[in-house]
Amino acid sequence: MVDQPSRILVTGASGFVGRHMLAALRDAFPAATLIAGEHSAAAPGWDEQVQLELTRPDSVLRALHDAAPDHIIHLGAQASVADSFRDAHATWDANLNGTLSLALAVRDTTPDTRLLAVSTGEVYGLSFQSGRALDEDAAFAPANPYAAAKAAADTALGRMADAGLSVLRARPLNHVGPGQSERYAVANFARQAAAIEAGLQPPVIQVGALDRWRDFLDVRDVCAAYALMLARWHALPNGAALNIASGQARRVGDLLDALIARTGVDVRIEESAVALRPMDLLRAVGDASRARHLLGWEPRIPWEQTLDDILTDWRARVRPPA
Repeated sequence: MVDQPSRILVTGASGFVGRHMLAALRDAFPAATLIAGEHSAAAPGWDEQVQLELTRPDSVLRALHDAAPDHIIHLGAQASVADSFRDAHATWDANLNGTLSLALAVRDTTPDTRLLAVSTGEVYGLSFQSGRALDEDAAFAPANPYAAAKAAADTALGRMADAGLSVLRARPLNHVGPGQSERYAVANFARQAAAIEAGLQPPVIQVGALDRWRDFLDVRDVCAAYALMLARWHALPNGAALNIASGQARRVGDLLDALIARTGVDVRIEESAVALRPMDLLRAVGDASRARHLLGWEPRIPWEQTLDDILTDWRARVRPPA
């Protein structure tokens, strides 16, 4: 049996993941009405759009009334670790208070609505120092304000599930792909490589720490997992948390080398203090056995295609229009 949502509201619909989520939902639920929940940004391609400011309970209540969703995918967040160090208050407000505002409104006004809340594998933080691929039972030990706010929201939603909220939690590891902001490492590497290739930047690439190992996923595989969570909702325990991970560690510096090799240009690599985190982990890898077992999910997009698509996207973005 496959669940068939009829009205799906997506918060943060105009963001990097939201734009890919639209395509995944169209593919998985072609008959569903897809609704973008956004505070100010336009979200082209969606069937409907409602005004939604997550940190204002009155805005959330109006959006739920206007959208009348049977399912919600909560992507809206302050998603940059670097930005969370610069403005921890805004990060806590968006990632904890915004999530609680939405969950409480669903619980109190539309209790039949199903809420898929996107957390993060960053909640495990210092637990990754074990060197093992971590499953969902690993202890939360967040290492930055972004992860701490997400861990608090994730924990709160687990307790609300015990009190009857219909909710699932996804904990994705690092995901990349075309359309991502240059604030994130792989996208930043690709932007600089494309700009050098086009003669728009001197042949020097500024980087942060390259000797780090991370569990990278293609954003399109991540969105496919979220769609499967909606489709298999009836088969999942209420409140369940699922890691979305490849289980494979990739060295950040190797990704940079692979992108540079695709351009064929000679560059010099310079470490930038601005790009370094105040606290960083050497290695972080997730165990997604539960998602494979319950959803039949696994990453399907070849990694070489992911890198090709990221670089192709940045080649188009850095070149000025004719």
